[in-house]
Amino acid sequence: MKVFLLPLVIGLFAGVMAGLCGVGGGIVMVPAFVFLLGLEQKAAVATSMAVIVPTSLMAIVRFQQAGLVQWKLFWPTALGAIIAAYLATGWVKKLSNDQLTKIFAVLMILVGISMLFRKS
Repeated sequence: MKVFLLPLVIGLFAGVMAGLCGVGGGIVMVPAFVFLLGLEQKAAVATSMAVIVPTSLMAIVRFQQAGLVQWKLFWPTALGAIIAAYLATGWVKKLSNDQLTKIFAVLMILVGISMLFRKS
């Protein structure tokens, strides 16, 4: 049951956070996969990326229905992100799980600090 129920709860929480805040589900899923399910960092990142695909598709449909998707911004951003994701997955193969965990932790700290001090 833990194999299904805990990932379901992680997915529900990640989906809510992604839908409400626009944060990638990976911000929630990667730490949860590592600490709650015992995955190694590389597997957690890879699994999170796979889960984000259907999550993003659902969000795109719902946000497009509300007329909120800015397609002129989407296309160049998506192109850059696709290129960067291709390159980054190559780097991940060369990093140890410990190195990747530290990179992820630094990113989380920087994101948190920037959100705390961002002016509305």
